[in-house]
Amino acid sequence: MKVGLTGFAGAGKTTVFTALTGLAPRPERTAQVGTIKVPDERVDALANIFKPKKSTYAEVAFVDFPPARDAAKRAVLDAETIAALRDADALVEVVRGFPDLTGAPATAAEDVAGFAAELVLADLAVIERRLERLKKEKGNEREKALLERIGPVLEGGKALRNVEIAAEERAMLAGFAFLTLRPLLIVLNVPEGEVAAAIPADVAAQAKEEGAEAMVLSARVEAEIAELDAADRAAFLADLGLTASARDRFIRASYALLDLISFLTAGEDECRAWPIRRGTTAVKAAGKVHSDIERGFIRAEVMAFDDFVRLGSEAKCREAGKLRLEGKEYVVRDGDITHFRFAV
Repeated sequence: MKVGLTGFAGAGKTTVFTALTGLAPRPERTAQVGTIKVPDERVDALANIFKPKKSTYAEVAFVDFPPARDAAKRAVLDAETIAALRDADALVEVVRGFPDLTGAPATAAEDVAGFAAELVLADLAVIERRLERLKKEKGNEREKALLERIGPVLEGGKALRNVEIAAEERAMLAGFAFLTLRPLLIVLNVPEGEVAAAIPADVAAQAKEEGAEAMVLSARVEAEIAELDAADRAAFLADLGLTASARDRFIRASYALLDLISFLTAGEDECRAWPIRRGTTAVKAAGKVHSDIERGFIRAEVMAFDDFVRLGSEAKCREAGKLRLEGKEYVVRDGDITHFRFAV
């Protein structure tokens, strides 16, 4: 599962990527991948109880895609950039919230709208080409009807993520990798002095219009925080009027963009968060741990994290009726502490 960082040149996208991953930037126009652990206080709590040999957190892969070019102040997404973006499962658009090199003020809301328009045009071109081919083919009537329904949405300048599309229809559209159907997080990259400010109303309104989430982050501040010792971070953040770095909030928001949740396993060897898609059944979740467990699945022994912490042990959860036996079709919930029984 990959989250693609994108945006117009000069927005500080690569600085954000570097601050989050600690990786040095590559030459311009070259994509770079970095994997980041998702902070999870539940794993920490379980580790305090079990004292395991290791703790393992869920991870998200971030891709720093080449920036969209700005030709004569007109946004242009070229074919190479579009193809790269379609490879991501979700998008994070970094938007400039500071004056540019010439001293011109930020035009964040306009940039969000401009980038959205480019994504709409890219998707509309895909639909137009496909419908043209379908005219020469027999069959595929359901696909044709679906494309003819969503095409006018794009023609009206709207993103497909705002359209009600059934799960079966989404499966039909999966091969097109529509960019406006990708979940979107807009990150306003602001100067250090504005890091504690709320998202501006016009940017928030534009994000809502696009069906996107939005947050404020200062890439420069996050880069400085990453270089500090843990003992010095609290004082640094307090000087800025912050209680915590935006890094963890950003990573959690990106994790949520992918519609991921975590189930947990715990023991003396390891306490671990396992990322799965929301709606995953127990037998498929078992396969994340090992294919043999999925193949020989018998049942899942499940405790809710909150019940386990409140009661203090598996035995007490069992006594209180809070340890459940679930079958293959059980839909795993976020924070389930799970032990799989299997035989192969």
